[in-house]
Amino acid sequence: MSNATFLRQVSLFNCLGDPEIEALAELTFSRTFDKGQCIILAEQSGDTLFIIRTGQVKVSLLHKDGKEFILSLLGEGEVFGELSLLDNRPRSANVTATGKTELMMLTRADFLQLVGRSPQIAVSLLAELASRLRRTDDQVEGLALFDVHHRVAKTLLRMAEDGGQKSPEGILIRRRPTHQELANMAGTTRETVTRALKQLQDEGYIRISGRQILILTDAPPAARSDRSARDDS
Repeated sequence: MSNATFLRQVSLFNCLGDPEIEALAELTFSRTFDKGQCIILAEQSGDTLFIIRTGQVKVSLLHKDGKEFILSLLGEGEVFGELSLLDNRPRSANVTATGKTELMMLTRADFLQLVGRSPQIAVSLLAELASRLRRTDDQVEGLALFDVHHRVAKTLLRMAEDGGQKSPEGILIRRRPTHQELANMAGTTRETVTRALKQLQDEGYIRISGRQILILTDAPPAARSDRSARDDS
């Protein structure tokens, strides 16, 4: 697939016509990162927008005690690094490849020239930023208000919303994060995530098969009854 054909599938550039897409493809350059390789460091200066062509990255914050909190996992067709394009300030989070990942990159100078020719891109970028802000607010609310069981469940629902595939039985997450990554997203421990996933499966809310999780559309009546009985006790 050519760079131009791929860029036509990236939602940020939906507003561009074929001539603009072709021009954009000429401005981008590519780089491949191995699993675990750091792409962006928080507080580092930067002037590049990244577009994920293949693979996946995690966006995270690292506490001074070494504990990691994962803000999001981004996959093919998603972008990151956009904040530094707008305010020319240091990066706000760490970004690391979770597997072999190919990125298309666009410098700030080229991006601003593109916005000058097609201002609608700025509107698309603001919509993307608003979506991520809402997601971050949702994570903060979950950490403050919900117990671990609910935080893990909300993390799965957020992943399903971001990249799940609809099926007759529910929504399929084809390649779930590791238990440790889920723990870092939900603000808990790997052991707690393992117990929470088992409980959700035992209750009939999800079905796990290897690295796949199927979020079932409706919990079986028995599961709902059992849960209600525990809540009333």
